[in-house]
Amino acid sequence: MLFTDTIYALSSGALPAGVAVIRLSGPAAAAAVVRLCGVLPPARVATLRTIRTRNGDPLDSGLVVYFPGPASFTGEDCCELQVHGGRAVVTAILNELADMEGLRHAEAGEFSRRAFQNGKLDLVEVEGLADLIAAETEMQRRLAIEQSGGGQSALYAGWAKRLIHARAMIEAELDFADEDDIPGAVSASIWPDMERLRLEIEDHVARAGLAEIIRDGLKIVIAGEPNAGKSSLLNALAKRDVAIVTEIAGTTRDVLSVDLSLAGFSVKLFDTAGLRETEERVEREGIRRAREVIANADLVLLLSEKPEGFHIDEALPEKAPVIRVATKLDRPAADWQPQDADIFLSTRTGEGMTELLEVLQSQLPDLAGNTSLSMPSRRRHVDCLRQASAALERSLAAEGLEIRAEQLRLASDALGRITGRVDVENLLDVIFSEFCIGK
Repeated sequence: MLFTDTIYALSSGALPAGVAVIRLSGPAAAAAVVRLCGVLPPARVATLRTIRTRNGDPLDSGLVVYFPGPASFTGEDCCELQVHGGRAVVTAILNELADMEGLRHAEAGEFSRRAFQNGKLDLVEVEGLADLIAAETEMQRRLAIEQSGGGQSALYAGWAKRLIHARAMIEAELDFADEDDIPGAVSASIWPDMERLRLEIEDHVARAGLAEIIRDGLKIVIAGEPNAGKSSLLNALAKRDVAIVTEIAGTTRDVLSVDLSLAGFSVKLFDTAGLRETEERVEREGIRRAREVIANADLVLLLSEKPEGFHIDEALPEKAPVIRVATKLDRPAADWQPQDADIFLSTRTGEGMTELLEVLQSQLPDLAGNTSLSMPSRRRHVDCLRQASAALERSLAAEGLEIRAEQLRLASDALGRITGRVDVENLLDVIFSEFCIGK
């Protein structure tokens, strides 16, 4: 795809900063740098230049790097201006670029979109790049690196190649059976591999839950009766005052949440309204929202300040683990026995907090020894993979080569939609390279 306009934008972080990077991409990128700096620097060599206005007035001095296409991020001619990160400096340079004919400010994500449309990145790599920029934990970084670096795309490309080969075998048998070099029933050899491929895809899809935890965070909900110490625990884990804490029951009316990093994983911690029967309208709405959040939890911390306070409410999820936490140990009123709770703590003295963190960490996925985090991290990936697996299953069960070939085509298209690359020419390449058709 060809682009007639050249785009520019500030590509580094918020200003002010020590260094700001202004990126240009498009057919007029080199000419724009010549106009700003007087001379185009050698390709891929960081060169110190004075950046000037059209009248020759200096704006700043900085490093200028020129990347001629297609060996650039977008596949087009690209330039980067590494200048001082003051607001006035950056604004002046952007204003100078805006006055140049054929240049316009880039839209959100447009550099990456051009990289995709020019074949420099596929959709999985683009999504991984976005996740890498947004990553806040070590596991999020590792998952994003696997995708943005092409590791996951290579897996899908391998599967697509096997599908294309299988389809080529069938097409050759259907269309060129009268040729001497096309043996009969050659397609029969590909069906065991298609069954293995289906199982590999199913195993891959099964890891989507882990990818969701890594990318979106483990959802931990603090539940219990009013005044059980839920807000105090939230504040203690967050190490700041997030929720209001009082002795008045029912203080928390809405769902509060904080994001934590625990053992490299993102953890979303929710504080909820105390579960009880009440006629007060605002509190009832808070309890309704609490039940909704609890129902979708990955882990529930059920709090109580007295042994008889634990009760399995109908709002608690059936599959998510429930950890019973005895609170307010600094108060001598309750007579706790070792079997009454899983964790005993006091947020005031800090007793039991280390044990609680250890228990929470034990609930995180165990990725010890995993050097690769190749797994579907988005709903779009999972949907396409399930469609491919279903099409493979139908192909294996169908009668007649034409029907089986059509199902393989659907499976191939579903895989291609993940990366954004669906190319029927690949099928022809395999057919004409492996068989001497038309000799």
